Amino acid sequence: MTANAKGQFTFPGGVHPPDSKTLTEDSPIQIAPVPKQVAIMLSQHIGAPCSPTVQKGDEVQAGQVVGNADAFVCAPVHSPVNGKVKEIALRSHVVLGRVQAVIIDVDLENNPPKKINPEKYTNGFDFDAISPLQIRDTVRNAGLVGMGGAGFPTRVKLEPNEQSPKKIMIVNACECEPYITCDYRMMLENPEQIIAGVKLAKKASESPRVIIAIEDNKPKAIQMMARKLRELHGTENIEIAAVKTKYPQGGERQLITSVLNQYVPTGGIPPMIGILVLNTATTAAIAEAVIADWPLTHRVVTISGEGVSNPGNYYCSIGTSIAEVLEFAGGTNSEAVRIISGGPMMGIAIADLDTPITKTSGAITVLTKQQIGKAKFANQQTPCIRCGRCLEICPEQLNPTKIAHAVKHELLDTAQTYFMTACIECGCCSYVCPANIELTGYIKTGKILLARQKKKMPQ
Repeated sequence: MTANAKGQFTFPGGVHPPDSKTLTEDSPIQIAPVPKQVAIMLSQHIGAPCSPTVQKGDEVQAGQVVGNADAFVCAPVHSPVNGKVKEIALRSHVVLGRVQAVIIDVDLENNPPKKINPEKYTNGFDFDAISPLQIRDTVRNAGLVGMGGAGFPTRVKLEPNEQSPKKIMIVNACECEPYITCDYRMMLENPEQIIAGVKLAKKASESPRVIIAIEDNKPKAIQMMARKLRELHGTENIEIAAVKTKYPQGGERQLITSVLNQYVPTGGIPPMIGILVLNTATTAAIAEAVIADWPLTHRVVTISGEGVSNPGNYYCSIGTSIAEVLEFAGGTNSEAVRIISGGPMMGIAIADLDTPITKTSGAITVLTKQQIGKAKFANQQTPCIRCGRCLEICPEQLNPTKIAHAVKHELLDTAQTYFMTACIECGCCSYVCPANIELTGYIKTGKILLARQKKKMPQ
C-alpha cells in the first residue's frame, strides 16, 4: 500500500453526500478561551458510570480526578480547570438524557488556556523504557476513551487476549462524516503526536502491524503522515492505506472490510477476529497521557455549518457548554435552525445549549432551513414506495424499512428478527429515502425502547 495511492479499498453500500469540509479544512486549530464554568459528565463512555470523588465546595486543580469507578469497563473523568465545585447535579446528555455531572466554577485568574505542544513528541522519549502494562495503566488512569464514536474505554481495547491475540491495528483516520475536520487538522499540525500514540498503542496491545487508513480526499494528510513515518524512528510495520472516499468509510466494521477484506460477525466486535481499531484523536490522547503525563481534559472540536458565523477547529475544555463553544465561533447567524452534536449524518440534534461537550464530542454542526430541505423541515413524509434504495446502500446489508415499520407499530420482537441492534445508525437509509421517512430515527427509537424494556437504560 503506497502513501499516495488512489483509494481502491471500499465496502458494499454507502453513499456520497457532499463533504462540506471546505468551511474548516484550511482553518488551523485555535485555542479556545477558558470557559466560566464546566460540567464534567460522570458518564462519558460505554460501561459503568463514574461516582464523584469530590463534593460541593471542594477546590480542584486542572488534571485532578473528579469521578471514578472500580469497574474494568470504565474511565475516570478529570477537571480541565482550576476552580471550585459548585454542585453535583443533573445536566443534559446528548444520548442519555439527564446525567450526573460535577459542576465547577472556574478560577479565571488562575487558568491560562491549555495549549497543544507538538514539540513534546518529536524526541527525547524512550519508548523502550516503558512496558506494555505501564502504557495500559497510564491510559486507564488518564481516562481515555474512543474519541471518534461510542466512547469505549481505551484501556479495555488495548488489553491483550491470549485466546484471540491482536494481529493488526487499524488507525481510523477517515473522518468520513460531512463537515468534520478536527482529525484532519491534527494530522496536518501534530502528526508526531499521533504517530507517537500509534507506537505506544502498538506496543501496549502487542499488535505486530499497523495500518493508518485515510480517505483519498485528504491527500495533504496522506503525504504529511507518510513523510513523518519516514522521518521518525521506530515506525517499522506501520503503513498507510489510502481508502476510497465514501460514507460511512469510518465505521470500524466497514473499514475492516475495506482494508483487510475481512468481516466482523454480526453482533461481534473486531477483537474477535484479532483486529484493534483506534481513532486518530485517541492515539494522540495516548501520547499526551504517556509522554506528557496529562489526562484527557481537552479535545479539538470542529464548529461548522452554514449557520455558524466563523466556522473553525477549536481546542476546547471538556465540560464547556455548547452555547459557550458556539460563542468561540462567533455564534450562529440568522439562517440557523438546527444545532447538532456531531455531523449531519450520525449526529444528534440539541435542544438544550447548556449541554456540555464530552470526550466524544468531535463537532458541533449548525444547519440552515435550506440545507435541511423544505420537505424534511416541514416533516412532510409520504408513504414508502418500496423502491429498495435503503437496501442497496445499507453498509450492514439490513432492511431498514422493515425494521422502521416494526418499531413504528411497537413490534420490537419483530424488529429484532430483522437485526435492529446490528444497525450502526449511519443515516444512509434516511439520506436516500425519496419518501422522506426518517428510517434511522425509527431505528434509534427502537433501540432505546428495547434498552428500557431490558432495564439497561432509564425510562
